[in-house]
Amino acid sequence: MPAPTVDGRTGAVAASCVFWIKGTRGIFATKAEDHGNCSVGSLTHGFKTVNEIARNSDVTALCETGWVTPEALGRIAAVREKPANVIYGPLRDMPVEPSVILLRLNGKQQMLLHDAWPALRFEGKPQCHIVPIAKEHEEIAVSVGCMLSRVRTGMSNNEVTCAIPASRLPALIERLRAARGAKFQPLVISTAIVLPGTSGSNGSPSCTPSCCRKYRI
Repeated sequence: MPAPTVDGRTGAVAASCVFWIKGTRGIFATKAEDHGNCSVGSLTHGFKTVNEIARNSDVTALCETGWVTPEALGRIAAVREKPANVIYGPLRDMPVEPSVILLRLNGKQQMLLHDAWPALRFEGKPQCHIVPIAKEHEEIAVSVGCMLSRVRTGMSNNEVTCAIPASRLPALIERLRAARGAKFQPLVISTAIVLPGTSGSNGSPSCTPSCCRKYRI
């Protein structure tokens, strides 16, 4: 890892969202230290609390420039249970139950997704807070992204990220299949994420990767 900053931050990548991109190419596990370079990513993924990151230099800089206010920082969604690790990888290859599935969508795909799922939630910055929105609130959420994430991940200007709770995926697949009659443009699965407490509301696994192999979504 790079040498730590004055406030002790370092990590395997520039920000947690970079793992989303790497997760399209293979399965790997990360721990808290791997996410440490980005205070906001450490917060949203459950590794740190607001109090633990509030005085870090990257957060201070964001507040000073007006990118975020201290009040808004305290309202950012976060994974509730601190994970021992977070696993990323292609959904089709994930050997364990996923918690959240990420899609990268263009404008037309967002339109079709919203047609199939009218309760689709649209969010702004930071991009990574759609992971806890999906994980903790079981809402399908799209983030228009943030410039910090786009620069660090190299995401196309024509794409946004959608986070889908695993518990919602089977119903979403059925709705998208029904949209085929309207010349549905297939969506491409990006990355699956595994976080603590992955199960349906009844405590049993809510979605397996095999259920998603049946359809091109």
